[in-house]
Amino acid sequence: MAPSRFSPSKVGVALGVLMGGWHLLWSLMVATGFAQPLLNFVFWIHFIKPVYVVEPFRLELAAVLIVVTTAIGYLLGYCFAAIWNWIHRS
Repeated sequence: MAPSRFSPSKVGVALGVLMGGWHLLWSLMVATGFAQPLLNFVFWIHFIKPVYVVEPFRLELAAVLIVVTTAIGYLLGYCFAAIWNWIHRS
Protein backbone atom coordinates (compact mmCIF):
# COMPACT_ATOMS: atom_id res chain seq x y z
CA MET A 1 0.00 0.00 0.00
CA ALA A 2 1.43 3.37 -1.05
CA PRO A 3 1.71 6.13 1.54
CA SER A 4 -1.05 8.69 1.27
CA ARG A 5 1.34 11.67 1.37
CA PHE A 6 4.95 12.35 0.42
CA SER A 7 7.18 15.17 1.55
CA PRO A 8 7.99 17.06 -1.67
CA SER A 9 11.34 18.18 -0.28
CA LYS A 10 12.38 14.68 0.76
CA VAL A 11 11.34 13.16 -2.55
CA GLY A 12 13.14 16.00 -4.34
CA VAL A 13 16.33 15.37 -2.38
CA ALA A 14 16.12 11.62 -2.97
CA LEU A 15 15.70 11.95 -6.73
CA GLY A 16 18.26 14.78 -6.88
CA VAL A 17 20.86 12.66 -5.09
CA LEU A 18 20.07 9.68 -7.33
CA MET A 19 20.41 11.65 -10.57
CA GLY A 20 23.39 13.70 -9.39
CA GLY A 21 25.11 10.58 -8.10
CA TRP A 22 24.55 8.77 -11.39
CA HIS A 23 26.18 11.64 -13.26
CA LEU A 24 29.00 11.82 -10.73
CA LEU A 25 29.68 8.17 -11.51
CA TRP A 26 29.63 8.95 -15.24
CA SER A 27 32.07 11.84 -14.72
CA LEU A 28 34.41 9.55 -12.79
CA MET A 29 34.23 7.02 -15.61
CA VAL A 30 35.14 9.72 -18.14
CA ALA A 31 38.02 10.88 -15.91
CA THR A 32 39.42 7.35 -15.57
CA GLY A 33 38.96 6.36 -19.22
CA PHE A 34 36.25 3.73 -18.70
CA ALA A 35 33.40 5.70 -20.28
CA GLN A 36 34.19 5.06 -23.95
CA PRO A 37 34.55 1.26 -23.60
CA LEU A 38 31.30 1.14 -21.61
CA LEU A 39 29.48 3.26 -24.18
CA ASN A 40 30.80 1.06 -26.98
CA PHE A 41 29.67 -2.08 -25.12
CA VAL A 42 26.18 -0.72 -24.42
CA PHE A 43 25.71 0.20 -28.08
CA TRP A 44 27.11 -3.15 -29.21
CA ILE A 45 24.67 -5.20 -27.09
CA HIS A 46 21.81 -3.12 -28.56
CA PHE A 47 22.95 -3.85 -32.14
CA ILE A 48 24.00 -0.22 -32.65
CA LYS A 49 27.23 0.87 -34.28
CA PRO A 50 28.90 3.32 -31.86
CA VAL A 51 29.08 6.78 -33.40
CA TYR A 52 29.66 8.87 -30.27
CA VAL A 53 33.09 9.72 -28.94
CA VAL A 54 33.61 10.64 -25.28
CA GLU A 55 35.62 13.84 -25.03
CA PRO A 56 38.50 14.34 -22.60
CA PHE A 57 37.53 14.99 -18.98
CA ARG A 58 37.01 18.61 -17.94
CA LEU A 59 36.41 19.26 -14.25
CA GLU A 60 34.33 22.41 -14.78
CA LEU A 61 32.06 20.62 -17.27
CA ALA A 62 31.66 17.67 -14.89
CA ALA A 63 30.67 20.07 -12.11
CA VAL A 64 28.03 21.71 -14.32
CA LEU A 65 26.68 18.28 -15.34
CA ILE A 66 26.36 17.14 -11.73
CA VAL A 67 24.82 20.39 -10.46
CA VAL A 68 22.30 20.63 -13.31
CA THR A 69 21.17 17.00 -13.09
CA THR A 70 20.90 17.20 -9.31
CA ALA A 71 18.74 20.33 -9.60
CA ILE A 72 16.55 18.74 -12.28
CA GLY A 73 16.19 15.62 -10.14
CA TYR A 74 15.16 17.71 -7.15
CA LEU A 75 12.62 19.64 -9.21
CA LEU A 76 11.15 16.48 -10.75
CA GLY A 77 10.93 14.76 -7.35
CA TYR A 78 9.36 17.81 -5.74
CA CYS A 79 6.79 18.13 -8.53
CA PHE A 80 6.00 14.41 -8.45
CA ALA A 81 5.33 14.48 -4.70
CA ALA A 82 3.29 17.67 -4.92
CA ILE A 83 1.14 16.25 -7.72
CA TRP A 84 0.80 12.92 -5.88
CA ASN A 85 -0.33 14.74 -2.72
CA TRP A 86 -2.77 16.87 -4.70
CA ILE A 87 -4.31 13.82 -6.43
CA HIS A 88 -4.53 11.89 -3.14
CA ARG A 89 -5.80 14.72 -0.94
CA SER A 90 -8.60 13.83 1.39
